[in-house]
Amino acid sequence: MKLPQIWLTIVLTVFSFSSSVPAFSQQEPAFPGVQSRVLVSVEPRHGKQVPAVRKEDVTITQGKQRDKVLAWQSVLSPEVGAQVFVLIDDSLSSSEMGSKLNDIRDFISAQPVSVLVGIAYMRNGTALVAQNPTSEHALAAKALRLSIGDGGSSPSPYFALQDLLKRWPQSNSAREVIMITDGIDRFWDGVGLDDPYLNSAIEEAQRGGVVVNALYARGGGHFGHSPWMINWGQNYLSEMADATGGEAYYVGNDTPPSFRPYFTDLTERISHQFLLTFEAQPGKKSGFERIKLSTEVPNVELVTQRQVYVPIGS
Repeated sequence: MKLPQIWLTIVLTVFSFSSSVPAFSQQEPAFPGVQSRVLVSVEPRHGKQVPAVRKEDVTITQGKQRDKVLAWQSVLSPEVGAQVFVLIDDSLSSSEMGSKLNDIRDFISAQPVSVLVGIAYMRNGTALVAQNPTSEHALAAKALRLSIGDGGSSPSPYFALQDLLKRWPQSNSAREVIMITDGIDRFWDGVGLDDPYLNSAIEEAQRGGVVVNALYARGGGHFGHSPWMINWGQNYLSEMADATGGEAYYVGNDTPPSFRPYFTDLTERISHQFLLTFEAQPGKKSGFERIKLSTEVPNVELVTQRQVYVPIGS
């Protein structure tokens, strides 16, 4: 059956128009992008086998706008590498931490030469660097010592984290922190996830593209045996890790008998991490922009920080 001429004209016109308009998610950005980088962990949704993910498999969006992917580089490659700081709360019990030092040393020695490891201690709101990130892992292991165990020496672990992040020189390498602390903010007199010092530390990490992981260890003093404060400390560590693309580890309210399973998992995560370089779209003013990663590779989840700082005029 033939369509009347008028309907045929309408159908052809609509078909021509729809064919000429690309999908919205595929549209080119309206403005020049700002080159940004985030550290991404490739994780399997089920099982332990991590599928391979290539640059062309990665999609990054800001709202409905798809950003251009520029590079996808393994942190284990010589041209990228990683710097990892182990940041230990000096207020933790020395008796409980003493048996964990060998777990940390084993983690350090398990890293390839492309992963530089540094050691720092949280004390009085600052990060006391015992060893800058180095490929000579024996030096990093040697810098480990027992924590002092003075509960009053760490008012807020997030002060020390910010101090470390602000003094850590920018690098072309991936950057990552492993915090060992109870996470309790003894300086803030409020409760809830709206801790201003936690939030400031999160934003500082996101600005620098630094992934923050957390290993819970029970602290000293009254708060160290308060289930209420322990719960909030663990919540803060989880929020820090989730917001920066890291992982938080804890079992119950006590220091785990061994850190070995956690460090084994962290070593595996590092081996499947990539630096993603992309063109972020700025907003009306400099500030943080939410991002989302996705891929069509089966059984894969791409984990990264929730937002990136995009300046105007870069």
